[in-house]
Amino acid sequence: VKLPCKTTPGFRVVEKYGLLVGGAATHRLDLSQMVMLKDNHIWSCGSITNAVKLARKAAGFSQKIEVECQSLEEAIEAAEAGADIVMLDNFEPDRLKKDAAVFKSKFPHVLVEASGGITTETMPDYLCPDVDIVSQGKLTQGYPSIDFSLKIVH
Repeated sequence: VKLPCKTTPGFRVVEKYGLLVGGAATHRLDLSQMVMLKDNHIWSCGSITNAVKLARKAAGFSQKIEVECQSLEEAIEAAEAGADIVMLDNFEPDRLKKDAAVFKSKFPHVLVEASGGITTETMPDYLCPDVDIVSQGKLTQGYPSIDFSLKIVH
């Protein structure tokens, strides 16, 4: 189980430490530890390929790059562009397993992360040999909060 990116403002270190002690893996301690390309980054660059190439140029060879993908086609584009991790976001369990198997047969070296709406109760539905990481946001969101984001209009 991977600790999600979202933590309570001002409590990042405490929440991540608690989850590490409990056996979860951290995503990253801060923004400097890995590149994560989400929809806004991709839209502003014009494509997944352009976003990964620009990120690699800025981050260098030693930094991992993760791309949030909404389809198998996007995951394949991300891997072909050089992504180290593809996040299959908001997939239904059956689709996730099918697409992860197809993806891993072509790109066995790229990590596959399942994310989006996964709970403790539904987690077994997402587990399969082709999924390397399962992300569960509720690990640090145990109380109600406002989830907001800024979207680029494209």
